Amino acid sequence: MARTTIQNRLAEETESASGAEQTRLALVKAGLRLFGSIGYDAASTREIATAANANIGSIAYHFGGKEGLRLAVADHIVAMMQGVAARAIAAAPPEPATPQMAEAMILVMLERMLDFFVAGDEADEIVPFVLREMSHPGIAFERIYSGVFEPMHRRFCGVWAAATGEPAESEETKLAIFTLIGQVVYFRIARAAVTRRMGWTRIGAREIQAINAVASRNLSAAIDVRQGARP
Repeated sequence: MARTTIQNRLAEETESASGAEQTRLALVKAGLRLFGSIGYDAASTREIATAANANIGSIAYHFGGKEGLRLAVADHIVAMMQGVAARAIAAAPPEPATPQMAEAMILVMLERMLDFFVAGDEADEIVPFVLREMSHPGIAFERIYSGVFEPMHRRFCGVWAAATGEPAESEETKLAIFTLIGQVVYFRIARAAVTRRMGWTRIGAREIQAINAVASRNLSAAIDVRQGARP
């Protein structure tokens, strides 16, 4: 019997149903952390198993191998981000009936994104993994794109259209939304530079409030320009 087969059976025999799910989640979290910090190629299955306090055969047992774990990490991110998006939408006003309601909805969505990506700790391991996958797009990136990026962007575009009267799928609208989201991303990936330049020790609730105030004014100005340009 092959060594990997023995390891797989050992992992299967030593895990209860609840323990198996805990092991699986621990491996996903370890994969997320190591794939993001040192890269997919550099992270060995032994390192991942050790970080998860699991038998090395558990990776093959649960995911079929290292690539399967990579895809499971991508699915984990999609599930988390869909939860964030759902909370953002739930916190926003109902479906916008007026341009003013649509503008308020965009602002709430941006605020929730800032809270998660910049002020929260959950994004610390997600962002490095996603950035690595974006630099060399593969199946994992496709899952994140189709599960999070595209639907979130389309949602923003639809609300933007309600606020400005511009077509939701126009090039102008798509680029406008990428610009809005880009502001949030910058505060995350350049957090060290932002805090140093601002003289902040961290980006917490007060700092997020200050960022939101500026983002709100920028959003209103951008929408006013587009509404004024309409015939």
